[in-house]
Parts: sequence; structure tokens; C-alpha cells
Amino acid sequence: MFFKRALLPISSLFFSIALLATGYGLLMTFIGVFLKQEGLSSGVIGLINAAFFLGAMLSAVFSQKLIVTVGHARSFSAFSAIMVITFLGHALWFDPWFWGVLRLFSGFAFYSMLIVLESWLNEKSATEDRGKILAIYTIVFFLALALGQLLLMFAMSSNTIFILGSILVLWSLVLVAITRVIQPVLKPFERYSMPKLLSIAPLALVGSFIGGVFVGSFYTMMPLYILGVFEQTNVVSVFMALTILGGLVAQLPVGILSDRFGRRRLLAWAGFFSAGVLLLMLFLPQIWHDSLVILYGLGFLLGMSLFSIYPLSVARANDVFDENRDIIEISRSLLFSYGVGSFFAPLLLGFVLGFSVDFFFVVLTGFALMLGGYALMNERIPDENLNIYVAIPAASAQMLAEMDPRQDDDWVQEKRPNSD
Repeated sequence: MFFKRALLPISSLFFSIALLATGYGLLMTFIGVFLKQEGLSSGVIGLINAAFFLGAMLSAVFSQKLIVTVGHARSFSAFSAIMVITFLGHALWFDPWFWGVLRLFSGFAFYSMLIVLESWLNEKSATEDRGKILAIYTIVFFLALALGQLLLMFAMSSNTIFILGSILVLWSLVLVAITRVIQPVLKPFERYSMPKLLSIAPLALVGSFIGGVFVGSFYTMMPLYILGVFEQTNVVSVFMALTILGGLVAQLPVGILSDRFGRRRLLAWAGFFSAGVLLLMLFLPQIWHDSLVILYGLGFLLGMSLFSIYPLSVARANDVFDENRDIIEISRSLLFSYGVGSFFAPLLLGFVLGFSVDFFFVVLTGFALMLGGYALMNERIPDENLNIYVAIPAASAQMLAEMDPRQDDDWVQEKRPNSD
């Protein structure tokens, strides 16, 4: 039975991931809201939030050496300690530059902890179970992110929220400390050449970058817009949670449709659909004051397209590189491209939002139309070369690529839809 054989032995890891993702979702949104309420400009808030994603990129480069040197359990403890220190540091002293440094270290620690957890999951997952394990991981991650947003609805002080985030991280550490999963051995890897990837799979690389721009702006700058319009944290909380749930709900139909019609069309849909929703958000602000249902509905629809761009980009790359068996390195390169987009988004859109709310949506719409148009300009992949779509949470770390079941040709052939 799958539950007893594969899931139960790593259940503590899933609970640990859920606690981390909940704290990540809570703090990512709250910090921007708090800084806005303190009167900081959108540009400064964008700089502080960008530091988190810079830390994530540094983690992808430097964390593996530390993990290999001291082991998974000790490194996870060290990263947990760093993350708790950063959370409590926010409560200790309020200074924008100091908070920027804290966000840098928290981004490094969070993604390093994910690397440890994902490598453990990969070590314990048999080849035939990887598809199911990855699907459960995706569901757990999305639901935990949404829960983190909903926690903002409770009237808690800033210090209470930072303490709560610390508690979530420490509980995650406790669950890892008591796990009996054998520590895996991390294999050294070389990052795939970005110019080569751009020349062979340009749509995948561009899609990953734009997906990072969208998701990075969603977590860091969209809450500032919602707060500026409604001046209620509860509205921000519900909007963010529903948008994330929209991303989760979309994974299954997007996967089915992209396996049937190809990634190019679905990436074009994601771009044009996002542009349509963003334009509605630009032109309908007055109606929202009378009906929050419209705002929440648009958020749900926006999540369906935004959170589909990165996994569709990875699927497109797998279609092109199906015979080269470089799936792991390609996925890591695409994730790095996504991280660059996430880092770039708050830097650009923070200053844009401070300049003009309308221009904020115009810029995002421009990125969406760029993705849609560029997708249609690319060549169609023949049906016989299509791989299988796999839902991947964009906020994952680089080790999740090793769990991708598309490395198994037998799994791909079994899951491939019948084109007759």
C-alpha cells in the first residue's frame, strides 16, 4: 500500500515542509504590509523584499557545500537557527537597511532548508513513487502558503507574528530532528549553460524568467496595492490566499490541456489570460469597494495563470531536451532564471508602484503580453515529442528537480495521453 510503504516513512518531512511554507507565506506578505503601514515608500519596500530573493539565489550557489561538509541534520539545524535569528531580529530593531540584511539571510536560510528537505524526499522516494510524492509535495506547499496568508486575518502585533514565524521554524526543526530518514549524499553538479539553453529552448527560459517576475511581484508588491486601496489587512489576506488556491486548482486542468495541445499554446494562454485579468484590475477599482467578490474572483483567476507559467516552462524544456537526459541540470537552470525574475520584480515594480498604480498594472500587463506573443512566435513541438506535464511549486528549491518522474522513460510512456 502506497501510504504505508512510501508516504508514512516521510510524513514528518511533509509536516516540516508545511510548517516552513506557512511561515514563508505569512512573513513574505506581512513584511511588505507592515513596512507600508510604517510609511516607507514602495521603492524601499521593493529593495528590502528583493534581498530575500537575492538570498535565495545565493543559497542555490553556496549552500550545497555546507550541507555536504557538515551533513543534512546539522546544516538544517544551522539554517533553522539563522532563520529564527532573522525573524526575531525584525522584532528587535526597526531599520530599513537592517531589515534588508535580515531578509537576505532569511532567504538564504529558507531555500537552504528546502534543499535539505527535498534531497531527503528524493532519497526516500522510489522511482515508481516520485510522481505521487511530487504531487503531494505540490499540494502541501500550496495549501501551506495559503494558510500562511489567512493567518494575517488574526489581529496580531508585529512582534507576535515574528515570534509565530520563529515557532513554526522551530517545530519544523523538531520534526526533522526526530526523523529516521537516512541522510542522502548530494551529488556535485554543474549548472547548464544559459546561452546554450536559450539557443535550444528559448521559450522555456523566457517563460521561467517572466514567471518569476509575476510570482515575485505577487508576493512582494501586490499586497501593497490591495492595502492601499482597501486599508484592511483582512482583504489582503483573503485575496492572497485565494490567488494561491487558484494556482493549485489550475495545475490539473493545465496539465491535461498542455499534454493534449502543447506547452506553446498554454503558455500563450497564460500570458494573454493574465493580461486580461490585470487589465480588469486596472479598470475596475471603484467596483471593488461595493463588491469584494469581484476582487477575490479576479485574484483566483490570476493565480490560475501566474502559477502555471513556471511548470509549463519546465515541461516545454523537457519536450525539447527529451532525448538528451539533462533534465536535472535544465530544471535547475530554469529555476535559477525564475529566481532572477523574482529578484528583479520587486526592484522594478517597487519604484513603478511608487510612481503610479496604473503604470504598475501596465508594466505587468506588458510582461504578460510579451509572454503570450513570444509563445506564439515559437515553433510547435510535434505531438510524438511531447513529454508529460508535472506540477512543480515555483517556490521550490533546486533539489526538487531530482524528483522529477520525467527522468523515467517508462513512466513517461505510461502517462502519455493517447493521441488517437
